[in-house]
Amino acid sequence: MGRRWIHLVLGGALLMPFFLLTSVVVPLVVDGADPLRDVGWQFVAFGGALPLAALAALLFPLLRPLEVAAVRSLCGVPAEWLAEGPAVSWAARRRTALWFVAHLLAGGIVSGMTLSAPPAAVVLLLLPFADPLRHTALGVPDLFHGVLGPLAGLALLALVVGTAWGAGVLLGRVAPVLLGPTPADRLAAAERRAAELASRNRLARELHDAVGHALSAVTLQAGAARRVLDTDPEFARRALAAIEETTRHAVAELDTVLGLLREEDGSDPAAPAPTLDGLEALLGRTRAAGVPVEATVEGPCAGLAPVVSREAYRIVQEGLSNALRHAGPVPVRLHLGVREGELLIRVENPVAGAVARPGGGRGLRGIAERARLLGGAATAAEREGVWRLTARLPLTGTGMGTRAETGTGKGARAETGTGTGER
Repeated sequence: MGRRWIHLVLGGALLMPFFLLTSVVVPLVVDGADPLRDVGWQFVAFGGALPLAALAALLFPLLRPLEVAAVRSLCGVPAEWLAEGPAVSWAARRRTALWFVAHLLAGGIVSGMTLSAPPAAVVLLLLPFADPLRHTALGVPDLFHGVLGPLAGLALLALVVGTAWGAGVLLGRVAPVLLGPTPADRLAAAERRAAELASRNRLARELHDAVGHALSAVTLQAGAARRVLDTDPEFARRALAAIEETTRHAVAELDTVLGLLREEDGSDPAAPAPTLDGLEALLGRTRAAGVPVEATVEGPCAGLAPVVSREAYRIVQEGLSNALRHAGPVPVRLHLGVREGELLIRVENPVAGAVARPGGGRGLRGIAERARLLGGAATAAEREGVWRLTARLPLTGTGMGTRAETGTGKGARAETGTGTGER
């Protein structure tokens, strides 16, 4: 009750600038009008102030978050029932204007009663007991000089309390309707949520591909060094050097992924994302892990659009990581080719003796999402003992980020062959 009364008094205070403006304008329009002394003209000024308040709510979108904060703090309305942010659409502005008028109307009435009724009630309560009051020209009828005076005073106080309570309850029930989210607000919130999920998926893909490849390579290199540490120390030293180089590159890639967070914060990334220009270095680190890679490149892959080159690098990286993780040090064939307006990526490796990983991984899903982001397609399956990953990325009309979805679907199929497990 106390907080709602404060909310209503706040509405009365917000009404005062509009009321004073109307009180100045009315005498200029109507001869003989005196809103400062004539009670009738005061009501006219009060009524004229409400349209001005509605106009202000329509012109200033930031009024809604201010009113929402007041309602949430003083009226006890749950935050999830109220809209967030300024009123951008005209529908939201109209609803905010209706609320602002209701708040100021109820606040003006309650504030006026709060200022005038308690002094009158005190006089009525003291009238039978204070002889000087009965002889003062207060305009109090003789009827209230007896026991009816205190009763009328109590009734007047009850009227103020009841009016404040009823207005507070009414505004609390109307607030979710007028200050709640409009369909446009719900759509904007859904779009923000989708953008946040897309950003999280993007970061997850980058971390999986960058760090996962390095860890797979380091695992093979460390295992090989452990096995020949006593019999072939020179090979062990080369493996340790390869581990050092791989981890150093992994730290740089991790800094690139963290740079994506800095991009979202509005600052510059610390390092550029790798592209196909770094393909030879990627193949060198994979070969250093003990995996022979036969690479074939057809067409001008060096002049691709940055977004295509970046996503193609990550797809190749994940394809090589799959071979390292699931098949071990087996020969891998990589083919890159530009033909008919698209970039073709194919990674093949034998899967004989490969062990299925329990629970599966997220690599193929990430590859499918990367291809679909550019309007392309990706397939992965085992046929006749060979695991084959194929991705096609269009070289024109890329950047179709709104079509990205999670999981596999049209244009992005991930099939699992016998004995290989999901990658």
